[in-house]
Amino acid sequence: MHPFFQGTTRLLALALFVAAVPAHAESTLARVQARGVLRCGAYERPGIAQTIDDQHWSGLAVDLCRAVAVAVLGDANRIAFVGYESDPEFERIRRGDDDLFFLTHAEVQAHHLAEAVVPGPTVYLLANAVMVPGKAAERQLADLKGKGICYMIGSSAENALNEWYESRGLDWIHHAYSEEGEMNDAYGVQRCHALAAESTRLAQARLYRGAAPLDSRLLPGALSLYPLFAAVGVQDGRWAGLVAWIIDGVIAAERPQGKWQDGSVRALPLPAAELGLAPGWQARVLQAVGNYGQIHERNLGAQSPLKLERGPNRRAEEGGALSPPQVD
Repeated sequence: MHPFFQGTTRLLALALFVAAVPAHAESTLARVQARGVLRCGAYERPGIAQTIDDQHWSGLAVDLCRAVAVAVLGDANRIAFVGYESDPEFERIRRGDDDLFFLTHAEVQAHHLAEAVVPGPTVYLLANAVMVPGKAAERQLADLKGKGICYMIGSSAENALNEWYESRGLDWIHHAYSEEGEMNDAYGVQRCHALAAESTRLAQARLYRGAAPLDSRLLPGALSLYPLFAAVGVQDGRWAGLVAWIIDGVIAAERPQGKWQDGSVRALPLPAAELGLAPGWQARVLQAVGNYGQIHERNLGAQSPLKLERGPNRRAEEGGALSPPQVD
């Protein structure tokens, strides 16, 4: 099993342990149901969490927020989604304003959230990757030896580039930028031969049609991989467990139903009374948002403008790294 996911069972155990921490008099589930709205948040990323017309949110993380809203409120539309762009927005997590958030470990570290959140299921493996013109001769990362690569100063892509090429003894020409638009324009007119960033941002950049449109493709492989995970506050371990079971269930529901394994709606957790959910919530979740594969396809895959391959975000049975819990 991929090392990112060996800790799934341990994280669920941690969530149960956190239940021993003194909690608010009112549970998070009761507070969400009384409010009638589930509050979620994430750093804005194409296909993961992005705004449409500066007000409506869409993306994989948004749909997973909707899945939890269906389970606990019965309605996928009863969500309020916010973007975390700087420390003032991340302060919402420390204050307990939001009920569910999607974070990377780098974001937790940078904004000092380690004592404020309980990490839950990994929902997407983010990849730092490299993009080249469609007609370029390069077919793999090593082919860029001695070539110029554009990147954002201080980004994870910068560190990933340095690590990947230095560890292989390969030289490359640095083209650093502080503004994304300027970087994309520089790549478009080929001041640098390649562009490095998170794969979702590269997929968005190749849709850009500026003064010099350039058809592009992502090179296979990744400079680095790191998980985006669902998280909740530390105050309520029961809520942490509930959210983990729902999201893991949506991921597992992509598994086909067979004689010897549970799939589809039967892959979601049994409707145990202790979850505090209304009977039939599993079927309602899948009807409203679909399983993980369907969510990925419409936000990031072939049905989306980004057209990203699933790669490591395939199920473990298909050679990927997503491995939700299942009953053996």
